[in-house]
Amino acid sequence: MTVTNSSGSGNIRATLKEIYNKLKEEMLNDPAFDFNEYSRQWIDRMVDYNVLGGKCNRVLSVIDSYNIIKGVDVPSKEDMYLACTLGWCIEWIQAFYIMLDDIMDNSQTRRGQPCWFRVPQVGLIAINDGILLRSHVSRILQRLFKGKPYCNYLTNLFTESECKAASGQLLDLIITHEGKKDLTKYDMTIYRRIVQHKTAYNSFYLPVACALLLAGENLDNFCKAKNILVEMGTYFQVQDDYLDCFGDPELTGKVGTDIEEYKCSWLVVQALEHADENQRSILFENYGKSNPACVSKVKDLYKKLNLQNLFHEYERESYGKLIADIETQPNEAIRNVLMSFLHKIYKRNK
Repeated sequence: MTVTNSSGSGNIRATLKEIYNKLKEEMLNDPAFDFNEYSRQWIDRMVDYNVLGGKCNRVLSVIDSYNIIKGVDVPSKEDMYLACTLGWCIEWIQAFYIMLDDIMDNSQTRRGQPCWFRVPQVGLIAINDGILLRSHVSRILQRLFKGKPYCNYLTNLFTESECKAASGQLLDLIITHEGKKDLTKYDMTIYRRIVQHKTAYNSFYLPVACALLLAGENLDNFCKAKNILVEMGTYFQVQDDYLDCFGDPELTGKVGTDIEEYKCSWLVVQALEHADENQRSILFENYGKSNPACVSKVKDLYKKLNLQNLFHEYERESYGKLIADIETQPNEAIRNVLMSFLHKIYKRNK
């Protein structure tokens, strides 16, 4: 998700990097970890390798959402620091998820470079590195937000997000990797549950929830907004699945591999629902194979089933429903936050 901000790209990026460096330095010198010089060097490299390299969208989402909720263009220095820190906590958690996910999926690359566990001399040490990242988030929350009226709510929010991600990952692994490959396990109910737990909750709801708590709001008053954000995150993942197959690599920055990796993607679920018996046989014979000829047969089948048109229809309907749901929100600031999120992802091509 590409996010802009009202504080000026150069200024906000410099602030983000400054706070990131401070948080990393605190980790390196935290007596709870008891690092020696060698392990400090390792952690310094590990954190940069895994946390940096993305677009910082989750950090920016917390900041932008907080500014909209509070009705300010530029927050106070303290509020900016707290918002940035919460955003970096989400990025730290995301890096933790990604490191372990890459191991479980036996992935090769991430963000254009080898997965951390594939870096020479790292291997399965990456598991412990991920745990260290997660532990540091707990230390940040304890140190910086202890005594705040929303501290317990914040802690519970991060715990809930981890439960969602872990349960979604488990379902994904069971469906995708357990035993013999079986496309009959794939359906829209399974797909939506995986996506909502692994992507939508943590990338869309969590940043806004952090901003709401920081602004002094009660999350219980925003249950409908939560549902909208989760649905928006689901729409975002469907876009990702579509772009993995039909996107322009020059724009997306990567060559899609969902077919080869036997992913439970929106496209294959739709193909299974719309294919006749012969077409299903083509899917069963070719899906999940790295042979270019097999991949080509699957893509040809997607085109014959008009999945491109089906996606555009889904996108149109999803956008209309999201707009209608957003307009029912009584809180103007939340409407603006939700509209801001939606307009940044609608009809994206990368």
